[in-house]
Amino acid sequence: MNDTLKVNMNEYLPLRDVVFNTLRQAILKGELAPGERLMEIQLAEKLGVSRTPIREAIRKLELEGLVNMVPRKGAEVAKISERNLRDVLEVRRALEELAVELACKRITDEDLNQLEIISKKIEREVHSLDSIELAELDEKYHDVIYQATGNNRLIQMINNLREQMYRYRLEYIKDKDSRTTLVAEHGEILKSLKEHNVEKTVNIIREHIDNQVFSVTQKIKGQEIMP
Repeated sequence: MNDTLKVNMNEYLPLRDVVFNTLRQAILKGELAPGERLMEIQLAEKLGVSRTPIREAIRKLELEGLVNMVPRKGAEVAKISERNLRDVLEVRRALEELAVELACKRITDEDLNQLEIISKKIEREVHSLDSIELAELDEKYHDVIYQATGNNRLIQMINNLREQMYRYRLEYIKDKDSRTTLVAEHGEILKSLKEHNVEKTVNIIREHIDNQVFSVTQKIKGQEIMP
């Protein structure tokens, strides 16, 4: 288990949420590696907490697809598999295509201005930000589009998939070449939204997600992350 793992206390959050956020970040950063067993006693000692918040955090991480429960072994960090990537991003592609279709019709000047600000910040800092910071900016960019749809049910469905999408978004952004592609695609999405061009925007968002599928799939195969 990684020796740098430590809990970051937050007086405004319950202990179970603090532990959950700590373990989640450790998984996303790779401090807890795919396939690594999560031993409640060891984690409790490492973080200086009881086993109860550890158990609650592991249960929540399992719901998000970051942890698997293995018979006779217990909890382990979920491997990044090609099948899970495909399953998650196929759903994301369908939801995002609907989102941009609605956004093209309903997006406001204020929404477009927010996208412009985020897009310029990403372009300016794309190679200086760490992967998590950039992934959060990318997520914020797409959130503006989701909100612009005005469809609360769609937003809820996307949010339910958010954590599983985030892991693959992060893997994509770790690749330096992908960052350049990300900047270009964000610019194209913004331009077509300004034009309210539904067909063009849907095609761009489809290519945007397909690029992520291809890039992360190659990484999975190259690093043999799959079991």
